[in-house]
Amino acid sequence: MAVAEPTLEIEHALLLAGARTVIGCDEVGRGALAGPVAVGVAVIDAGIAAIPAGLRDSKLLSEPRREALEPLAKAWVLHSAVGLASAREVDELGIIACLGLAGKRALTALHEAGVDITGSVVLLDGNDDWLNKALSTPLNVVTRVKADRDCGSVAAASVIAKVHRDRLMIDAHAETPGYGWAGNKGYGSAAHMSAIAELGAHDLHRKSWLKISA
Repeated sequence: MAVAEPTLEIEHALLLAGARTVIGCDEVGRGALAGPVAVGVAVIDAGIAAIPAGLRDSKLLSEPRREALEPLAKAWVLHSAVGLASAREVDELGIIACLGLAGKRALTALHEAGVDITGSVVLLDGNDDWLNKALSTPLNVVTRVKADRDCGSVAAASVIAKVHRDRLMIDAHAETPGYGWAGNKGYGSAAHMSAIAELGAHDLHRKSWLKISA
């Protein structure tokens, strides 16, 4: 079965409706047991060029393909950023609040780069607007299920965020190799769970989640 290719159909419709720019937005690491949750954002406007060949939702790409496409995605969009919320913050605030917190940090980085956030539409993957729940000033957010698969800007945000977070986990593995983070990226593989049982929890673990998983 052929893999669906993302288009800019939704983004173009939003731009024609008056948005100055469209900010594709996606999260990665939501279900991991260790490491931060990350939210990627990628900005396009009406002058954007064709989607880079092979760009897909990060979940549909191998790690080498993501690494190869990440610089292309960054060069394609006007601006991009990744916001993070730490494992400790997930324990303290809960995952939904931390999605919003990471998204707020990513949008702040865009604002500091000169992006007109209030004049943009945020195209958010999924059906829950967790982003506005974290913002004091509501933004124009459009949610869409499978936007990471179907929408070019969100696919770019997905790849940029995934590669950023994966690199953090690979760096953490170099410092603490016992948990296998370079391979599992903090997700609950059998080997990862065995390592936790043997070594105990690390500061990068979401300790409240380990209690649920026990």
